[in-house]
Amino acid sequence: MAEKQVDREAEVAGSATGAKKKSKAASGRRIQVRRSGVHGKGVFALQDIAEGETLIEYVGEIITWKQADKRAPSDPNDENHTFFFSIDDGKRVIDANVGGNAARWINHSCDPNCESDEDDETHRVFIKALRNIKAGEELNYDYGLVIDEPYTKKLKAQYLCLCGAKNCRGTMLAPKRGSRK
Repeated sequence: MAEKQVDREAEVAGSATGAKKKSKAASGRRIQVRRSGVHGKGVFALQDIAEGETLIEYVGEIITWKQADKRAPSDPNDENHTFFFSIDDGKRVIDANVGGNAARWINHSCDPNCESDEDDETHRVFIKALRNIKAGEELNYDYGLVIDEPYTKKLKAQYLCLCGAKNCRGTMLAPKRGSRK
C-alpha cells in the first residue's frame, strides 16, 4: 500500500491548471517533473532547497523481490529500466510503477545532490537534499545498484551512467567492496 507523499503538488506540475495559471498551491511547489538532459524525465527544483530538507517520499506498491522478478520492466525496450527501490530489509522492494509519484523520475548521478533515507522502523524512503540546491537544478542521487555477479564490461554497459560528473563511474552499479572506485 502506498504511503502519503511529502510533496503531492509535484505530481500535478504539468496539469492544465498548473501550466496556465499560478494558484496559491502551485506557487508553493518545490519540485517539478520535466524532460531531462541526463535521461528521459527528471525532477527539478522550482525554488532553492536547503541542505538536509526532505523533498519527497519514494512511494509505490511494496512487494517481495520474488514478485518484482516476475514483473515486466517499466520500459519494454530496456529490460533493466524499472522503478524498483530496494528496502533495507533485503526482502522487499517499492515498485513505483504502481502507485508511484514524482520521486520515481529522479535520475542517478555519481556526484549527487540528494540521498535516500529509509526510516528504520517504518521502512518508508525519503529523498533529502545533500547540499543546498538552486532553483532550476535537476535532483539526483546515487542509485548504488547492487548486482550479485561479477561486474563485466557488458554488465556495466547495461547500467550505463549518463550523469556527466567529473567523478562518473560510467555505471549506476555500486562499487564492489574492495574496489578502488
